[in-house]
Amino acid sequence: MPDQPNPSETDFDSLANLAAPQSRIDRALGYVPRVLSSKAHIFFLLGLGMYLVVLPFLGVVVSAKAELIGGNYTNVTSDIGACIAAGGTLHLIRQTRRRHRLEEERLQLTKQMHRLLFHVHAAAAASMGPEPTE
Repeated sequence: MPDQPNPSETDFDSLANLAAPQSRIDRALGYVPRVLSSKAHIFFLLGLGMYLVVLPFLGVVVSAKAELIGGNYTNVTSDIGACIAAGGTLHLIRQTRRRHRLEEERLQLTKQMHRLLFHVHAAAAASMGPEPTE
């Protein structure tokens, strides 16, 4: 019976396909999570939150125009949540790619070791059957 693909391998392939942009627009949109999760953007949002939320509690008057442009507590906190989610997604993609590279390397080393053992112990390998192929 032919080898059935491992469900985790197909999951990785679909994730890798999602993470590998095809067109110029897809590549440009691929930078959005990086920008959202950047430290500069997070500090900007924290400063905006201080200006729009904390300062009014301390008695500083923030203009209606600034609130209209900058948003309010709900907008700022949801933006910070989006930053956290974008950073988490990028971390998972990097971690999955790294794990996949390590697994490929481990598989190659295992195949090389298996071939080496078949050559070193040729008599015992002949009694076991044909040499494994890649």
